Amino acid sequence: MTPDASEPSFSGTAVPQPGKEPGMGQSMWGGRFAKPPEEQVQAFNASIGFDQRLALYDIEGSVAHAGALKRCGVLTEAEWQAIVSGLESLRVDVEAGAVVWEEQYEDVHMNIERQLTHRIGALGGKLHTGRSRNDQVALDMHLYAREQLWVTQRHVRALQAVLVELAQRHVTVIIPGYTHLQRAQPVLLAHHLLAYFWMLERDAARLQDAWGRADWMPLGAAALAGSTFAIDRMAVAQELGFSCIYENSLDAVSDRDYLLESLSALAIVAMHLSRLSEEIILWNTHEFGWIDLDDAFATGSSIMPQKKNPDVAELTRGKTGRVFGHLLALLTTCKGLPLAYNKDLQEDKEGVFDAFDTVQTTLSLTTAMLATTRFREDVIKRALGGDFSAATDLADYLARKGVPFRQAHEVVGRLVRHCLANEMGLLQLTVADLRQFDPRFDEDALALVEPQAVIAARNVRGGTAPDQVQLQLSLARERLQQD
Repeated sequence: MTPDASEPSFSGTAVPQPGKEPGMGQSMWGGRFAKPPEEQVQAFNASIGFDQRLALYDIEGSVAHAGALKRCGVLTEAEWQAIVSGLESLRVDVEAGAVVWEEQYEDVHMNIERQLTHRIGALGGKLHTGRSRNDQVALDMHLYAREQLWVTQRHVRALQAVLVELAQRHVTVIIPGYTHLQRAQPVLLAHHLLAYFWMLERDAARLQDAWGRADWMPLGAAALAGSTFAIDRMAVAQELGFSCIYENSLDAVSDRDYLLESLSALAIVAMHLSRLSEEIILWNTHEFGWIDLDDAFATGSSIMPQKKNPDVAELTRGKTGRVFGHLLALLTTCKGLPLAYNKDLQEDKEGVFDAFDTVQTTLSLTTAMLATTRFREDVIKRALGGDFSAATDLADYLARKGVPFRQAHEVVGRLVRHCLANEMGLLQLTVADLRQFDPRFDEDALALVEPQAVIAARNVRGGTAPDQVQLQLSLARERLQQD
């Protein structure tokens, strides 16, 4: 919003001209200028087109500020009641979508002041006493960020709950595990799904941590140096539910770190959703065929009747870039700004609004899509045959017999090359085949290449063995219940 160290407080002493409200027909910064802004400048300067979504937060902060003005003697009891009553009636109209926002008043703050003055007369101008649009917009964005961080965290928890449910439902299903998109070692499908649970658990913690920084109250800093009125900032903070206040007025009006932290947390959430979406896209291909997406979360082709495209997952993957971009944009905006407020900071809003909207929408859709996805266990089971994902277990077998692991690695590598040359898998080998490569292989080595045995062998905390996955499920459910 506009730096306003010199803007008037509309103390209520001015008498409105007949047929005019205070400030109508002229710039809201009063008599300093001999002519109004050029029309294109007015449009370029205005933010009401996007910051109107802060209206309810602005009203909430204004009610609290009115109480502070009453406590320090600026407002009488009757004036305070009139202002609060006017703000509450305005809140009702905002919620009903009945307010007409006007560009000539630049931003949501001036529009609300104009609406209030229209309702209660010149007394509405007293509300701006002791504050600036600089600390006013900072307060609005703190209130907005606190709420949206909480809402986003709720969406994260909902997705985590679906992942736990899917993991429990498929706790015995084994899938090929991959590194470099090459077959590596088998894992339980539940283990794979729970990996995303723990990614999202870190996301929830980052969102909560950002919330802690958004929970600082800037009001009372005024334009940059603090208010000349004896406003009890701690009382205002308490009324608005803030745990602390900014201790430096310059910092209060210029700080956007909490928004950068929020964008960073949102970018990481988006990145995790993109990774999950990529897996869904792969698993949905004919080549994999591991899942069937519900028709409600797929689209068709305008020319190819057979197509069923995973558009929700693809768009989730694609929208990650815009969230990343908003973080970089705000970092770039803030990097060269001197203290205190600069109009550049008006650029914090659209990117932040869009990032929250985008991440909340993609979280919600991903949750609903996964909840209705069917895993094709028969196809997954067939996919386990004919690969070499138990090769490490054969090398470990020799290592337990005293063979240095590097030597055992080479022996099994030659064994795999032999299988490839003869178009066979490890499950087709006999003891005689194994002993051609090392005489220390015995009958018990054959059991190691069964997928269930490979899974069971990883019985270490955090591993894919059934007992460990059950422990993960238990811990995951505890996290959700604690929250």
